[in-house]
Order: sequence, then structure tokens, then C-alpha cells
Amino acid sequence: MITNGTLSDIENWFYEGNHKYYWMAILLPSLQSCGIIRQLLDDIERIDRITADNVAFMTFFNEQEFDDVSRQCGLQRHVLFIYPDIETYLKVKKTIWEDPVFRRESESFYNITASDPVYSNFESYLSEAFDKIPVHRIPDPVRTMFELRIYHSPNEEANQRKVKMFNKEEIDLFDQVAINSVLYGEILAGPRMPALLYLTWYNNEETRSEAWKKFGSHPEWKRMSVLPEYANTATNNRSIFLSPMPYSQL
Repeated sequence: MITNGTLSDIENWFYEGNHKYYWMAILLPSLQSCGIIRQLLDDIERIDRITADNVAFMTFFNEQEFDDVSRQCGLQRHVLFIYPDIETYLKVKKTIWEDPVFRRESESFYNITASDPVYSNFESYLSEAFDKIPVHRIPDPVRTMFELRIYHSPNEEANQRKVKMFNKEEIDLFDQVAINSVLYGEILAGPRMPALLYLTWYNNEETRSEAWKKFGSHPEWKRMSVLPEYANTATNNRSIFLSPMPYSQL
């Protein structure tokens, strides 16, 4: 963690790396497992100890619009881990199962039987940071909401053109109109491909609406949105509104 406005040696190493890798999971719990999931995810000290040893940046969100099960649970979590490189992601994925504290304290979670599942569904995404923003940006502490957008393309070539559009022009325009960037990633593995994702933050719903209104009417957006080189690049878009948990690192 950052203390007194300075970075530790480990954090300096983390931020000096090349493109980061983002692993995000959307947890859709079954009704009977609400208490177990809440207990596991809220015990951040244990998870933080494991990930800190492997230099992973971690954050948790509540989704602001729930499905029926999550509404009854009061719980629908999005988990984001940021890794300095793909090797660290693979290391954490393997070594976490060798950690005796993690195995012991998560025993009740993993002892759930197949007839009484923990999740009604579990989506995960592994993505690589864009060239324009190879390292995530830290949001202002006053932020109250995040927006996760996932853009699906009709084919791989179209997805590459959409990534280029962001790198070359669209992120710069976001900065001008106060659509506050956190991260952008080309999805390498996920439930629907090809696709990309990005995360932005806002002080509140009003500032978000104002920013997107400015963006939609901006001459630069009107210019770039009709360029043939960007035609048919993102044909199915998903937007998810998130609130940060008290222990999130973003």
C-alpha cells in the first residue's frame, strides 16, 4: 500500500513495468450461499496478505443494479486484480492453492456441494492494457461510482480497429470532457469474444451524465465516429455501474 504519499520499492517495481494485465470476475451468487460469499470476500486481510506477497493490486465493487438473487442477498460483487505482468498472474493463480492459510480459511467456501452451488454464474475476463494507458490511473478519493463498459466486435479485425480508435483519439477526448479513465484492456479470454473493456470513474451520477453529454456533442467525436476506418467496430456494448467497497484499492 502507498503510505505518506510515497511508494515502496515493491510498488515502484509494479508501476515501472510494461503493460498491466487485468483479471476481473463478476460473482453471481446462488441464494443459499450469500453468507459464505460475504464472509470470504469481506475477510480482506487474508486475501490481501496472499496477493501482496505476489504483487497484485486488488479492488472490489458492488454492482448498483442487481438481479433477483443478488437483490435478496444484498450482494453482487465484481472483483478486479491488476498484475504487473502475465508471469505474476500465472504465479498467483498457481501459488494461491499452495497457501495453507488460504486453504484453511476458505474451507467452508469450497466444501459447498454440487447440489448446493456457491454461484448461479461466474464470469471472468483476462485482458491486457492498451498502449495509450499501459498502467491504471488512480481515481480521486471523492469518487462514488465507476462504470465498466464491455464492447463486443463482430470479428478480431474490427476489435483491433476499436482498440486503435481508443489509443489514437477517443481516450484523449475522454480526458477533455471529464470521462475519467481508470483502465482499458483488450480481452484475451472471456465469456464473449472478441471484445475490450474499460473502467471510468465519476463523483456522482450528475457529473457522469454531464461528461457523456459533452462527449456525444463534441465536434471531435462527431468527426471520428463517421470515419470509415472505425466503422462497425463495436456492435454490442454492455454498461455496468459499480460502487467501490470500503476496502477497495481503487
